[in-house]
Amino acid sequence: MTSAIEVSGLTMSYGGREVLRGVDFDVRAGEVFCLLGPNGAGKTTTVEILEGFRRRTGGTVSVLGLDPQAQPTRLRERIGMVLQECGFPRQARVAELIDIWRSYYRQPRDLADLLQAVELTQDRKTQVRKLSGGQRRRLDLALALAGDPELIFLDEPTTGFDPESRRRCWAAIENLRALGKTIVLTTHYLDEAERLADRVAILAEGRIQIAGTVRHVARQAGISTTIKFTAPERVRNGTLAPPASLAVAVRGDVAVCTPASTAVSADTALRDLLNWAAANDLGDLEDLSVESPTLEDAYLQLVCPPAGERPRVPTVTAPPPDAAPALDAAPALDAAPPLDTAPPLDTAPPLDTAPPLDTAPPLDTAPPLDTAPPGDRAAEPAVTGGTR
Repeated sequence: MTSAIEVSGLTMSYGGREVLRGVDFDVRAGEVFCLLGPNGAGKTTTVEILEGFRRRTGGTVSVLGLDPQAQPTRLRERIGMVLQECGFPRQARVAELIDIWRSYYRQPRDLADLLQAVELTQDRKTQVRKLSGGQRRRLDLALALAGDPELIFLDEPTTGFDPESRRRCWAAIENLRALGKTIVLTTHYLDEAERLADRVAILAEGRIQIAGTVRHVARQAGISTTIKFTAPERVRNGTLAPPASLAVAVRGDVAVCTPASTAVSADTALRDLLNWAAANDLGDLEDLSVESPTLEDAYLQLVCPPAGERPRVPTVTAPPPDAAPALDAAPALDAAPPLDTAPPLDTAPPLDTAPPLDTAPPLDTAPPLDTAPPGDRAAEPAVTGGTR
């Protein structure tokens, strides 16, 4: 399958701090690819490099066959973006704002189609300031789709959504996939990634720790399938031993079973359990359920440290997109003048030596500001009433 994005050996440093340390992954055309990782892992930095907004330190990047660093203008004609935060003129109306965005592209998508895709047809004449948070986020998506892009970047698109709004956004993303669009999604909602993504990649410590389908990631994380049932009395009181192929823990009246070793598959474990129940006249096991490992289980296993251990993932975050200077460029605190150089309080003139109020010169005789000696008062331009 053709790759829409190919990343190899990607590195990024801010000053002496290395944020990305050799990132490798690819995104296939027409799929939803989800990039996961803790705060500070480098997800936003990676996406900004792919979008052409940030210059990488090293490695190779190809997006739709273009180098984002060398050909950003050509690339942006073919991609759409939903950033974490977007701002619009509050008085603008939904349809006119989308039309303005459409005018930037050579072959824009039809206005009616855009409004329908994000469920804003009924709100086309509504001012932006009157939209709810969920409606504004759907407007973000409409603007990202205005140029009918081949590739869409969605950076935490449902943050702050209520459950209904999240599901509406999910439906819009699934519609885009049905149209053959390629989507790169970043999110902290693992159920969202599990629902939408064809493949996921977990970024931690500046590298891709694992990439693949949800089932592949769970398998590689070593998470076992769990089998649960209501424990018969003989199991609860310990008079009946479980099958040798299963590790069984009784929690209240529920028996929780996992394969005793990695050599035992989930199918084998379930078969052994049912044969054991039949051989011991237990009949049908009540409330029997088989739970496959979730993406959240795999993520926590790969990223979060066991209790008592130091975190594996750096907690520092990347500078904001405007490329703020590195922290080590700030002046050192010891460069400030020491406190003991300030004049001592006892050198100030005593209050009783100040001239009485009636001897002060009238205001119209005071020297203009620009004649004040340097150091006694900072020279300031007089206010003339002009605009700033």
